[in-house]
Parts: sequence; structure tokens; C-alpha cells
Amino acid sequence: MEDQEQRSPVYTARGAIGGEDWAAVADAVNQRMAARRIGQQELADISGVSVSTVRQIQHGGKGRRVQNKTLTALARALDWPGDHLIRVLVGDQAPDVPAGAAMREILAGIDRIEQQLADMSHRMAAVEELVTAQGAGR
Repeated sequence: MEDQEQRSPVYTARGAIGGEDWAAVADAVNQRMAARRIGQQELADISGVSVSTVRQIQHGGKGRRVQNKTLTALARALDWPGDHLIRVLVGDQAPDVPAGAAMREILAGIDRIEQQLADMSHRMAAVEELVTAQGAGR
């Protein structure tokens, strides 16, 4: 992840650069904010990005250029890998890899499934024992 962030160019020029999909970035940010029920001010506070920049990104990046470090800060604040929004911007469809609290929730779910499988395995072993014992007693 860090390597991808380091390889991505830092854009400081004004105006659009060919191949960038700011509408996709806006869509991703807006959906994530809605899913997490956070507003512009809260996202700005968490990410350290100004409310006006958050608003600009939510509306498709119109106006001044947004730097990679800004997209990285927003991605991390939204519990994504740091390079997620940069990848969305350039059309590299990175998987939506959960981080932080979302990852802990997924791991807890996997732990519950593993425990249920272990319980089922023990029950099956007990049933096999009973069937074997009944078969031997005939």
C-alpha cells in the first residue's frame, strides 16, 4: 500500500488531468459518508481536511486541484487504505478493503463461524460414536 502511495504523482497544478474520474471519487466519498452517517464537518475534523475541500470533493472535484495527501487523509478517515481514493481517481479498481473497526467486525464474525464449525464437528463425532456403539452392540 505504501509503495502505491509513493509511486502516485503529487498533483499541484490547476485544472483537470486526462483520465481522472473525479465523479467516481465523489460517488465513493458520498456513499461512504452516508453509510457511516457522518457529515462534512465530522469528516473534516477526522481527516484534517477543510470543510470546503470535503465539499469540493463531494461535488466532483470542480475547481482547484486536490493533492494526493488530501485524498490519502480522507481515505484513511473513511477507514479505507490510504491509496484507495487515488486508485478510484485514476480508474484502478482497487478492492474496497475494510480497515480499522470494520476489519475487527469481520474478524469477529469469522471467529464466530469457526466456533460454530468446531461445535458441529464435536456433535458429529458424538453421533458417529453412538452409531458405531449401536452397530457393535447388535
